[in-house]
Amino acid sequence: MKMERIKEETWISKTELGQKVQNKEIIDIDEILTKGQVILESQIVDKLLDLETELLLIGQAKGKFGGGQRRVFRQTQKKTKEGNKPKFTTLAVVGDKNGHIGIGRGKAKETVLAREKAIRKAKLNLFVIRRGSGSWESRSDEPHSIPFKVEGKCGSVTIKLMPAPKGTGLCIEKECAKILQLAGVQDIWSKTYGQTKNKINLINALESALRKLSKTKVQPKYVAKLLIVEGSYKPEQGAVTEITEEVLTVENVEEKKERGKPSRLKKESKTKPAQKKE
Repeated sequence: MKMERIKEETWISKTELGQKVQNKEIIDIDEILTKGQVILESQIVDKLLDLETELLLIGQAKGKFGGGQRRVFRQTQKKTKEGNKPKFTTLAVVGDKNGHIGIGRGKAKETVLAREKAIRKAKLNLFVIRRGSGSWESRSDEPHSIPFKVEGKCGSVTIKLMPAPKGTGLCIEKECAKILQLAGVQDIWSKTYGQTKNKINLINALESALRKLSKTKVQPKYVAKLLIVEGSYKPEQGAVTEITEEVLTVENVEEKKERGKPSRLKKESKTKPAQKKE
């Protein structure tokens, strides 16, 4: 922690975006992510967000009959004339538990370098997810789940994420649950297909599914109904969505009534007495 504080204090930005963050022209991370700007310095994310870091168990230690304990480093080695050259791969996740999540992959000859590279890449790959209350079984006042069903695929692995009622919990694989927890999702149902033992493909499939939440187009009338929030959620947003929902419903009802009413000209034509023939 001391080393990180020293780095933050001695950080001199080399990009225009970083200089704006240092000068406090940009205070909110959503201003950067919603505009699609590329983050090239991990210190920008550290400055604007209070992140938590988690390393995923993607490797396995050596054991009898392949029954070794799972670990955060996946070791591979290359055969050369000089001998075996090992390399270590790690997957890191960073999130603020409020709609922001980043996943990074690091590979190096040493474990410490691989871990630092993965955390740095995770901060640079930060993205926003949509949350909501899309389950038909219950309606909540806060976005505790996802608004609709999404599907992601990587290699042979396919994962489906479905909204769940409040109190269900994260009914998903353990490493994927760590990612959703850091993203701020509390309740979810899931289905997986394919070679799910390959944790890297499984996590990549989950990432593509989470990114699809923001890419899917949603009609304005469903934003209030499903409590859809993109990015950070503030308690006062709930009251706004409730009011907008009521306004929308009243306007829709009035429009439907006006559409359903027959015109006055038609009524007059129907009620006109028939002219007598002379």
